[in-house]
Amino acid sequence: MNALFTRSLLVAALSLTGCDQMPSQVLAADASVVLSPWNELPQIEAETLRFVPAETTAGADLFIAASESRGLLVLDGKGAELARLPGNYSALDSRKAGDSLIVASINNSTQQATLVGLDLPARKWGHTLALPARDFAVAGLCLYRDEANNLFLFLVGEEGRGEQWLVGTANRLSASARQVRRLPLPPQAEYCHADDSADRLFVNEENLGLWAYPAHPEADASRVPVDMRAPYGRLKTSAGAMASVPGGLLVLDPSARALHLYQQQGEHWRSVGPVQLPGVKEPEHIAVQSTAAGLQVLLQDDASGHFYQGLLNWQPSPVSTAPVLPNVAAIAQTEPVGRQGDAADDPAIWVHPTQPSLSRVLGTNKKQGLLSYDLNGKLLQDLPVGRLNNVDLRADFSLAGRTIDLAVASNRDNNSISLFAIDRSNGTISTAGEIPTPLKEIYGICLFQPQPGELYAFANDKDGSFLQYRLSDANGKLAGKLVRRFAVASQPEGCVADDQQQRLFIGEEDVGVWAVDARADGSTELSSVLAVGDVLKADVEGLGLYQAAKHSYLLVSSQGNDSYVVLDAMPPYAIRGALRVGLNGALGIDGASETDGLEVTSANLGGPWGKGMLVVQDGRKRMPETTQNFKFVAWSQVAEALHLQ
Repeated sequence: MNALFTRSLLVAALSLTGCDQMPSQVLAADASVVLSPWNELPQIEAETLRFVPAETTAGADLFIAASESRGLLVLDGKGAELARLPGNYSALDSRKAGDSLIVASINNSTQQATLVGLDLPARKWGHTLALPARDFAVAGLCLYRDEANNLFLFLVGEEGRGEQWLVGTANRLSASARQVRRLPLPPQAEYCHADDSADRLFVNEENLGLWAYPAHPEADASRVPVDMRAPYGRLKTSAGAMASVPGGLLVLDPSARALHLYQQQGEHWRSVGPVQLPGVKEPEHIAVQSTAAGLQVLLQDDASGHFYQGLLNWQPSPVSTAPVLPNVAAIAQTEPVGRQGDAADDPAIWVHPTQPSLSRVLGTNKKQGLLSYDLNGKLLQDLPVGRLNNVDLRADFSLAGRTIDLAVASNRDNNSISLFAIDRSNGTISTAGEIPTPLKEIYGICLFQPQPGELYAFANDKDGSFLQYRLSDANGKLAGKLVRRFAVASQPEGCVADDQQQRLFIGEEDVGVWAVDARADGSTELSSVLAVGDVLKADVEGLGLYQAAKHSYLLVSSQGNDSYVVLDAMPPYAIRGALRVGLNGALGIDGASETDGLEVTSANLGGPWGKGMLVVQDGRKRMPETTQNFKFVAWSQVAEALHLQ
C-alpha cells in the first residue's frame, strides 16, 4: 500500500471519527432481508433493473431494465417484456416526469450517454436525447433533479473524470444537452447515485470507500466521506453500487456479500450495521423502493445474472431539510471577465438620463480594473486602472463647470478611492483622479448624496474602520475631505446609502447588517437591521436598495447559502423573503453562487427591465465553465417570486 493511499485512508478515517462512524460507535440494528428469485425466468439477459414508481403505474408492478443484447425494456412483475427500445445498453437510472418516466443509460454501440422518455400509460418509448461522445470512457451515470425542477445527468468516467449536464426542465427532456461543469472524482469510481431531497451526489471509490458531494449545479466540488474500507471504516472489501431513500443510504460491499445501511445525520452518515446477503454470490446492482412494511430491495447477482428481491425490515428516519427558496432566472449575463480566479466583484448600474436603453452596468475586476457593459452584457469599456474592489455611482455632479455622473471605486493597489467621470450623453467612462486614504486594506465603498451638490464617499477597511469623505470640485479637480470616522468590530465590505432617509446600511461579514446615520455630523451608533442566523448566512456581502414610489427594499447577498435576502428598507426592517438566482436552461445561462457584490435599480430601463433590474456577481461561472461574470435579473421576476408590492 503506497504512502499516498495510506494518507488518504487516514484523513478519511479521521473525518469519520468526527461523525460517529467508527466501529465502536455504530448503532446496533436488527435489520435483515430474506431474498428470493425475482421472477419465474432463470434470467432476463439484463444488466440492471429499476422499480417504476408505484404512483405512476396504476397499481401494476412495472420495472425498467438495461440489457446489452435486448436494449431498454419495460417489464411486468413477472419479468415479461411489455416494451422494448432495441440496442446495447448498460447502466440505468430514471426520474418521474408527470405520467412519464425519463430514463438514462449508456448506449454501448455509440459510447454515448442516452436519455429517453417513456410514456407509462401507453407503455411506449419516446423522444431520445444522446449526449455528445466524450473523450473518456463513461463507466456510470445517475440523474439528479434540483429544487427548481431542472434535470441533470452526472457522468462517471475513468481516471477520475466526471461531468454534470443539464438534460431537462419542467418534466421534459431538453432538445439538446448542455454541459454544466466538470467534476473531479475518484480514479476508481464506477457508480454514482443522487439524492434529490438532500442535494447529494454519492460516488464510490472501489478500493477506498464512498464519498458524498454537493449535487447542486452551483455547488463547489468539495466532498466528505460516508464510509471507508476496513480498518478505517465499516466496509470490509469495497464500495459498490448504491441507492438512497429519504434519510438513508444503502451501499453494496460485493466481495463481502453484504449490504451496508446508513442513516443521514446532518452533513454526515451513521452506519446502522451491514446486512448479509445469503445466496447471492456477487451482488452487482441494487434498486430500492419504500413500502409501508419496509424497503423493497432488488439485487442482481453478477455471477449468475439472476435477480433477487426481498423486503428489508429497516426504514431510515427522514431528516429535516432547509426550506426550498424561490428561484428566479437571469435573462442576460455579461461576457466573462478577463482574469482567472476570484476576479469579478461588485456591480453598479448607470441610468442614462434620457434614453434608458443606453444605460450601463459597471463592474469591478479586482485583478484588473473597471468594466462597462450594455444591458445585453456586451463589454463596452475596459479600464485597466488597478485592483478595484467595490464600485458605486451618483448622478449630477458639477466638475470644472460641467455636469457629470460620478463613479467611485476602492483601489486596493494603493489603498485609495479611484474616481471616474461618466459622460451623460453616451455613458463613456474616463478616469477623474484618486483620493488617497490612510486605510491599510481598503475594501468596500459606497456613495451618499443627501441633496444636490453635496456628495460623500464611505470607504472601509478589513479591520472594520469606516472613513467618510466629502467630495468636491477643487479648481476643476475632484478632492476629498475626511469628515468622520467610525468602525464595526470585524471585517465589513458591502455598504449602501439611502439618500432619502439619510441612512447608511453596512454589512459586517460574519455578524449581519447594521444601520447608522449617514450624515457627516450624525451619530455613529449602530442599530441592528438583520443578524446572521436562520435567514442570512455568512458571509454577508453585497447590499443594494430598490427604491420605488410606494415601497423600498434592502437586498443582501447571503453568500453562505447562495441566496439573496429582501427586507423592508425602513424600520422595523421586516423580512420579505429570500431567493436564489437559478439557471435559465432555455437561454443557456447558469445560476449565480458565491456572490460578492450586487446592485439593483427601480428605473424603467425598457424591455424586460420595465420595473427595474437586479445585477449580481457570479462567483462560479458554469455552462460553460469560464471566468466569473455578472448576471442580470428582471425585477418583475423578483417581485413575483416574493409577492412584493
